[in-house]
Amino acid sequence: MKTVPVEDSAGMVLCHDMTRIVPGEYKGPAFKKGHIVREEDIPELLDLGKDHIYVWEIHAGLLHENEAAIRMAGAAAGEGIALAEPKEGKVDLIAKDDGFLKIDVDALFAVNSDAEIIFATLHSNQRVTRGKIVGGTRIIPLVIEESRIQRVENICRDAAPLLDVLPMKALDTAIVTTGNEVYHGRIKDRFGPVVARKLEELGCRVIGQTFVSDSIDRIVGAIRGSIHDGAQMIVVTGGMSVDPDDVSPAGIKAAGGRVVTYGAPVLPGAMFMLANIGNIPVLGLPGCVMYCRTSVFDLVLPRLLTGEEITREDIVRLAHGGLCVQCEECRYPDCGFGKGV
Repeated sequence: MKTVPVEDSAGMVLCHDMTRIVPGEYKGPAFKKGHIVREEDIPELLDLGKDHIYVWEIHAGLLHENEAAIRMAGAAAGEGIALAEPKEGKVDLIAKDDGFLKIDVDALFAVNSDAEIIFATLHSNQRVTRGKIVGGTRIIPLVIEESRIQRVENICRDAAPLLDVLPMKALDTAIVTTGNEVYHGRIKDRFGPVVARKLEELGCRVIGQTFVSDSIDRIVGAIRGSIHDGAQMIVVTGGMSVDPDDVSPAGIKAAGGRVVTYGAPVLPGAMFMLANIGNIPVLGLPGCVMYCRTSVFDLVLPRLLTGEEITREDIVRLAHGGLCVQCEECRYPDCGFGKGV
């Protein structure tokens, strides 16, 4: 820190706030700590009665907090991320559009291993809306060695990217509804409308709903018929429990489904099934999806729409954060459900 004449301060960094006072109207900072003085600022500083000011000396190899934050945010951001202007040394990372947030958590931890660098984000693997702040970064001191920011940039380069908001592709989806009680008209189907609404909220088009009895052969026929009709995804509702009449899992397997999981460490949603027939995902949904505001379906569906290939390990990892606490007023996805590391 040193004292310089205001007339010689262009390009230098203020060490403290400069206060402007207009009696009866305003009192607050005219310039904030960390501001880089511009030529056009000099007359205003003189008007504030400042002939000399304290400034930081930034030498070669040092970066001001604003430049450091801009560089870190730029290195970390994927194509779905926009950067805000630096404010008080911090740069926010913002979702450009509605999508699905993906974060390289290991890379994020590596960045934050430097005690003078912070990079905070939302949890990975969640839906976000356009304009939502998904992360923010800054350094702790006013200036920092450039080599430390280069280290962050190298970590982000290897992560490619550290965080991004992925677009979700709308899929033409067929619903296969099983159950003798619905097929024979003893009760009205309430499952299909719930699933259709959730699909349509994410842009998917329901191309048809087929009702079948609790018959493996009929489930196979409905699934294969849906594929023939152009379904890019199939959702099977009902028949997912362990009762003798619940044969949906067997039907999905018999139709050629390569099972990723039957069972998920998520409540509600333990009896969930995910399989693939070629490149077509087939989801077997337990009854809780019909009457619970949020369930395993809400966790898995958006990930499938990004084109991500979900593995058994991905499903297992849902256990941490996989307990919905059934809030009186659901605020998903702005909650911890499904947000484990």
